Amino acid sequence: MTSGETPFLPRTAQLAGPAASWLWTQLRRTSAFLLRPWAILRAYDPADLWPDFVAGLTVTVIALPQALAYALISELPPETGLYAAIVGAVVGGLWGSSHQLATGPTNTTSLLILATLLVVAVPGTPHYVAAAALLAVMVGVLRLGMGLARLGVLVNFVSDSVIVGFTAGAGLLILVNQARNLLRLDIPSVPGLGETLGLIAAGLGTTHLASAALSAAVIVALVGLRRLNRRLPGPLIAMIGAAGAVWALGLDQQGVRVVGELPRQFPPFAVPPVLDLNLIGGLSTGALAIAAIGLVEALSITRSLAARTGQRLDSNQEFVGQGLANIACGLFSGYPVCGSFTRSAVNVEAGARSAVAGVFSGLLALAVVLLLAPLAAYIPLAALAGVVAVSAAGLIDWREMARIWRSHRGDRLIMLATLLATLLLPLQFAVLTGILMSLAFYLLQTSTPRVRTVLPDDRFLHLEHQPHKPGCPQLGLVEIQGDLYFGAAHHVDEFLRQDMDQHPEQRFLLLRLNGVQHLDISGIHALEGIVRLYRQRGGDVFLTRYREPVWAVMESSGFLEYLGRDRCLPADGDALSRLFYQVLDPAVCIYECPVRAFKECQNLPKQLLPVDVRLPTIPAEAPDQFVEPHQVWEARHGGAAPLIVDVRERREFVQGHIPEALCLPLPGLLAEAEPIPRDRPVVFVCRSGRRAARAAAHFRGRGFPQVRALRGGMLAWEAAHLLEAVDV
Repeated sequence: MTSGETPFLPRTAQLAGPAASWLWTQLRRTSAFLLRPWAILRAYDPADLWPDFVAGLTVTVIALPQALAYALISELPPETGLYAAIVGAVVGGLWGSSHQLATGPTNTTSLLILATLLVVAVPGTPHYVAAAALLAVMVGVLRLGMGLARLGVLVNFVSDSVIVGFTAGAGLLILVNQARNLLRLDIPSVPGLGETLGLIAAGLGTTHLASAALSAAVIVALVGLRRLNRRLPGPLIAMIGAAGAVWALGLDQQGVRVVGELPRQFPPFAVPPVLDLNLIGGLSTGALAIAAIGLVEALSITRSLAARTGQRLDSNQEFVGQGLANIACGLFSGYPVCGSFTRSAVNVEAGARSAVAGVFSGLLALAVVLLLAPLAAYIPLAALAGVVAVSAAGLIDWREMARIWRSHRGDRLIMLATLLATLLLPLQFAVLTGILMSLAFYLLQTSTPRVRTVLPDDRFLHLEHQPHKPGCPQLGLVEIQGDLYFGAAHHVDEFLRQDMDQHPEQRFLLLRLNGVQHLDISGIHALEGIVRLYRQRGGDVFLTRYREPVWAVMESSGFLEYLGRDRCLPADGDALSRLFYQVLDPAVCIYECPVRAFKECQNLPKQLLPVDVRLPTIPAEAPDQFVEPHQVWEARHGGAAPLIVDVRERREFVQGHIPEALCLPLPGLLAEAEPIPRDRPVVFVCRSGRRAARAAAHFRGRGFPQVRALRGGMLAWEAAHLLEAVDV
């Protein structure tokens, strides 16, 4: 290997440049997804073989009756459910990410399948079965594509409220739809809830009593067995008992419908009509809904399992596994599958240690089909309907629904809207409605980050939102808790502008960006607009608590040059101290403001004016109100000396002042305790120029045209080397 070559990267790829290197990286990642079974088997510990076998056997006992029952929900032949359970378990286990996720038919997916297929085909026909297989392939392609494109993160944006609302609505729909099998009513399957209820009401007079009694007995047995011991395979026991009753009493001769003998064969390979574009178009919306809801359910299950087992998951690998499982089910006479929470929980409790347990469950189910399929001839459809009814009732999680109802208003709205949409709209559109609402709620939340004013707490240790406390009349403190991106920039800008309108006297703003993780060019533009407004007001904007990524964007976009790097301040306490001593106007603090908002205010001598005289706000640039130090010096030595009025306190005055200046502290001056001539130039002086500028603005407003303020005050006078020793 020559120097500079990357290990394990072909020389041709290195020579072809970055594009070939990127392509090679993508191919390696894709091959890692598809070669997942090799990784599982290579790392497999033989000590896990027996625990995985026992767990697979336990899951098989649960999966077989559920597969028959869930096929009944979709109005597909019973063997279709068995084929899906066999193929889905094997492929989902080998190509998935979770060690314990059990893949196969589920009740909610089966209901979605029914709603999708009823639009394009008639139940009981070969076209209906072929459409189910094609639907499985379409769902698989969607899930596989999302996994290979590494879009697993998108599922995180679907709220749990969508799942809770949808499963509750699906449970109610399944209960209603299974009434015809529970009571053996001769009514057709229709997609609408209202129409189904009408048909049931009209057909109640034709109830088959033996079937109804058998259904009731199965439901009672299931509930009783669950209360006795939840680990007992209730559906299998109930179905064996019901089949025994049919065989012993000859109920099939009395009108009780049975499953009939199942074919004893491997899942037959058959290519679905993938070239039928009309059929694909009719199934597309349902395929998208099934793919989305199945992925959300699968990831929810795997995360809950990982929380118990400590396994590290790869959501994209799980997408690939779910996609390949559905494609395989479509090619081997099955229908769409998904992860099952019930069977996955049983898998964990039974001691499954790896994905091989799922493979065992599929293979054992195949063995049962090959050996015992003829015994299914006595399984009554009423018993399957009873199993479905109990399972559907379990979908309605009243406790979780009540919990969501008591929590955030947005979650409550999403759950309720999804539930109503599930009951009233075509099911595939109901799922998409809930997902879109979830995404819209997320966008609404992120586009309206919490922006609020803050003040120091009573101990001056932290800044908190305290709307009941009066704030500083000069400095506004605002924190942004959320990203400042294109969706949120307008909301932040509106809040800051409204805050400016509510506090017109505040000329300075300290923005805390501790909650901003992401800043884009729209956020930069919003900040620039706010800075421009405050500078037009005669003030400025300062930033603190910014994060490194935010700093990088401000620097690369040129915003720091516009704002000024010295406006970016350190942590809160130091920032406030610097602003208090270097930026805020002490004239306002002493003579106007009764508030002690900051720690630095506590020992400040307040000398509120005895008369109701508000000091006017000084514009940013008012050249006619200021005079430079050298101009005053030249005027004093040129024969046209102005009257120098020092507005500082006496203790400040004696420490150093301009010769021949009068000491008239600002409170008495504004109360007009001392007269100011109108026909002579007057220059007001203070330490830094702020108090003097306000005094000048006050008297100019009262008709004194020749008053000025010394720009920069005594600090500028001393900096110009004009300070002289004087006798007081």
